[in-house]
Amino acid sequence: MSENKETTSVETVDMNLDDILNIGDSVMLPAGDKKEEPKNSVFSRNAVDLSYLDKPFEKEESSETPGSNEDGKTEAKAPISKSEIDNILSVDEDEDGEVSKSSGRPKLDKAGLVELTNKLIEKNLLVPFDDDKPLDKYTLQDFEELLEANFQEKERKMRQEVPSQFFESLPGELQAAAKYVADGGQDLKGFFKALAAVEEVKSLDPSDEYDQRSIVRSYLQATNFGTPDEIEEEIDGWEDRGELEAKANKFKPKLDALSERQIQYQLQQQEALRQQQAEQAQHYMDSVYKTLEPGDLNGIKLDRKTQNLLFSGLVQPNYPSVSGKQTNLLGHLLEKYQYVEPNHGLLAEALWLLADPDGYKNKVKEGVKKEVTSETVRKLKFEEGKKNASYSESEDRQPSTPKKAGIPRPSQNFFKR
Repeated sequence: MSENKETTSVETVDMNLDDILNIGDSVMLPAGDKKEEPKNSVFSRNAVDLSYLDKPFEKEESSETPGSNEDGKTEAKAPISKSEIDNILSVDEDEDGEVSKSSGRPKLDKAGLVELTNKLIEKNLLVPFDDDKPLDKYTLQDFEELLEANFQEKERKMRQEVPSQFFESLPGELQAAAKYVADGGQDLKGFFKALAAVEEVKSLDPSDEYDQRSIVRSYLQATNFGTPDEIEEEIDGWEDRGELEAKANKFKPKLDALSERQIQYQLQQQEALRQQQAEQAQHYMDSVYKTLEPGDLNGIKLDRKTQNLLFSGLVQPNYPSVSGKQTNLLGHLLEKYQYVEPNHGLLAEALWLLADPDGYKNKVKEGVKKEVTSETVRKLKFEEGKKNASYSESEDRQPSTPKKAGIPRPSQNFFKR
């Protein structure tokens, strides 16, 4: 049996991918068209020019340098003048003396502001000042003050109108109580008791048998008809005769009027008391003003600032008090140094001044006199000691008797003839 052997040989063959894929020069192009260059792809290898690495680096010089002319010569820049600097830094001022800047928010047109203000005044939305200064002469500060004054006036009117509107919306009984409190009434218990009596009288029904006796009894008591026994006897007689209901219907309107009159009487009394207090307060303010107006307080000269401080501190209740009400600066300081920041020595001194003004002032004068006397004695002693020290020093430094001026006597000449 013969053996068949297979022999495998390996050969190296150069293959052209373009020939296999039928691309490259074998591609048919339209007649007259030139062969296009192949487009670059991610697999394309382009030659990189590295010749610049072999060349030395040369700095390119500009044909013209800053400050040079066409010939390449350097020109010296002219210095900036003072006028140019002033023009750069200067700011414009308008006719009202207000600075206008070139940047930022644009300047407000004054003519438009004047026109707007006139329209608001015509529509009664703005109230002008009572001076004769025309609006076209107003500065920005004048317009600002005008707006602020109008806002404050509206707030003041609102504070007055809101309580008035609230007062009018209350029932009659609460209106009477609110007026009593506003006038400074203190006996709220008695006043509300009278209001309750009035309401109780109003609620009585003349057609009710029990209310008939109450109406008649209350009316007779209010008119001082007699003693309680006489009043009850009279009521029993009218009831026996069947006249009690008629008497109740007759007395009911009069009893309501009497009850209302009692409330009005209390309100009138409180109103009179309030007016009296207002007159006393006005008299007090006038007296303080007349005392401080000359600018001399018991021999002490006062400046305007001190005058205003003393006047407002005595008449204006601008400070809260421990009682829950407002007080003036005097009361505030007394409470401060008594409770908040205790300074009983200062309070005792103020009490001494208030209780015995002459005695306190005399003691102060005596203290000042002693201080001045001691200071004078000290100065005199100092001057005397200074004078003695100066005299002793002058004696110690008394100069010696000066020698007479002259030339030295020559030695004796034995050869003198």
